Amino acid sequence: VIETQPKRRVSIIADGPSGGATGNLNVGGGYDNPAFEQNPRRKISQTSTHSHSEIGPARRRSILKDTSCYIDNESDRGSTHSFAENYRHNTTLEAINGKYSGHQQPNASSHDSAGTNYVEQSWVYNLCLKCRGDEPSEAWEPSFWQKIFPYPLCPTFRTFSRLLTLITIGKCVGHYINNINNILTHLTGVLIWIVAYVIIGHAAAPGGQLFSLVVLTVAANFGGYLMSLTTLPRLIGMLMVGILFQNVGWVDLDGDFAKVTAHLRKFALTIILTRAGLEMEPEAFKKVYKTILKLGIVPWIVEASAMAIMSHFLLSLPWIWSFLLGAIIAAISPAVVVPCLFRLRSKGYGVTKGIPTLVVAVAGVDDALSVAIFGIISTIMFSDKGLAFQIAQAPVCILGGLAFGVVWGSLARIFPEKGDAYVVPLRTLMLFTGNLVAIYGSEELGFEGAGPLGVVFSSFISNLFWCKDGWEVDENPVSTAFEIFWMIFEPILFGLTGSTIKINELDSHTVSFGVASIFAGVIIRILITAGIAFGDRLNTKEKFFVGLAWMSKATVQAALGPVAAKHLGDDASEDERKWAQTVQTVCVLSIVCTAPLGAILISLAGPRMLTKTKQPQILTGWRRSHRPSIRDISIIDEEEEREDPEVPADKETLDNTQSNAHLPALAFSANK
Repeated sequence: VIETQPKRRVSIIADGPSGGATGNLNVGGGYDNPAFEQNPRRKISQTSTHSHSEIGPARRRSILKDTSCYIDNESDRGSTHSFAENYRHNTTLEAINGKYSGHQQPNASSHDSAGTNYVEQSWVYNLCLKCRGDEPSEAWEPSFWQKIFPYPLCPTFRTFSRLLTLITIGKCVGHYINNINNILTHLTGVLIWIVAYVIIGHAAAPGGQLFSLVVLTVAANFGGYLMSLTTLPRLIGMLMVGILFQNVGWVDLDGDFAKVTAHLRKFALTIILTRAGLEMEPEAFKKVYKTILKLGIVPWIVEASAMAIMSHFLLSLPWIWSFLLGAIIAAISPAVVVPCLFRLRSKGYGVTKGIPTLVVAVAGVDDALSVAIFGIISTIMFSDKGLAFQIAQAPVCILGGLAFGVVWGSLARIFPEKGDAYVVPLRTLMLFTGNLVAIYGSEELGFEGAGPLGVVFSSFISNLFWCKDGWEVDENPVSTAFEIFWMIFEPILFGLTGSTIKINELDSHTVSFGVASIFAGVIIRILITAGIAFGDRLNTKEKFFVGLAWMSKATVQAALGPVAAKHLGDDASEDERKWAQTVQTVCVLSIVCTAPLGAILISLAGPRMLTKTKQPQILTGWRRSHRPSIRDISIIDEEEEREDPEVPADKETLDNTQSNAHLPALAFSANK
């Protein structure tokens, strides 16, 4: 009967099998196969002639992005209930509460409620609960785990297994403990140490310099965690650990190993400058580039000049050494400024006038200027070439750095192709390797100031093109990758910087006048910033806040402070070594004095000096925290779904669909 009827074009709505007996049939191919990926949102239009395999399945999200736990075997489930249920029904906690209630029997009426909640109300319990948080997905754990290790007094099984795995194989890790931004960012595992010992030899053995560097890095990370509990920058704790290790004799990284530490500093400097370029928002920079350049260059010149003059007369440095020190000290630390400003921005302070964006953008310009001028001065100081070469330093470094940035930033847009499945890791490697070439290549050519400028500019140009392709500054996965690189190199850099300070060799005259010069330069910069910020729609309080936000010193000072001493050869005079040691000491003092004070002033002055919007900005992506996780990086360019192209429906098909709507759905047996 059906075959004798005229053929009609109909639209089909495909529904997957649901439950019952039909759920076990292999209808449509592979419904009973857990590995089969069916596209439930697939649209079959009236003109569709292709099959499922021609269009392809829906793209899966990266396993690094949004991992979920799927447990199908009921016998392997163990305990997967929520943490709240864990500690409510935990027998260990109930036993403790029961013992406490038993001791309070004479006054049961007055202590009944207190006894049942004794553990929950204790300071130990509240402290442990503060250090815990909700896991991103449901966690499996053995059924006996909560009975022996009650939550939150003990770590979860997921935390324990993660730590055990990391110690065994050695792996970089982010977001290790919820709400406290990682106790450790990376652990050197047993297997990696064995391989390093076999390849390198004595240096990797306990007591060797490489082993000492690893221990220093891990200890610096832990010191940073302890400092973060006070809400102060982690880098202060890392620096203090380096100073401690040096002065108790636990580390000795001089001699031939100094070449290794010099390369580590260059890697860290490359990451710092790359992040500075990626932090600049292209659209905001184009709108207020005059303000950014004005507030970034003029206060920098004033502070660097003031520091040079005071260090010449107070610290007895030659003029060229004084300007070298001034170029280093005038730099702003994004590692201190950016987290504090994003916390203010998340609460709505200064958002209407774009003050957080302005401060971060100026910090990038400031760092590029500091490193470029340092490179020019150091090349002139330690070069034996003629006068013409020294005169050509400034124009060649500036033009060469800008040219490299344009060329490499443009290449980073074309290679890899934006639709590549591995566009994120390829763009990250492309930018990182190119910037390393800029740093090392400019030094090899004798124009050391061109490399840092090229790194910042290439990162900014790359970010500009990527934003045009659809990426956002706050959701840039390449920025996330470099943030994770910084999590690795931050304890290395500040631990090494702290280990260069020997307290018993410090000169009280250098310390006292060095601190006085630092704060004098900071105060002058704040006043100059507030004075030249006219025509920028900022009121008086906001002008002074912007100046306060730029007082923190840390990253550039840690990277460049010891460089002058490394440039000195064996034939250097005693005075030159003394001057290099003075530069290094003042750089460390600037970090210790201004980084914690700047973070405190930004946090306290922000709510009092900035205007708050009625609806605070909700941050998404990895910007929800200033310390991201490796899980925030997607290894592929994600697409939620891949659907058939939409084709306008014709009237005949719509009429047929409506006329057949009253008919019951037909079910076919497996034999048919």
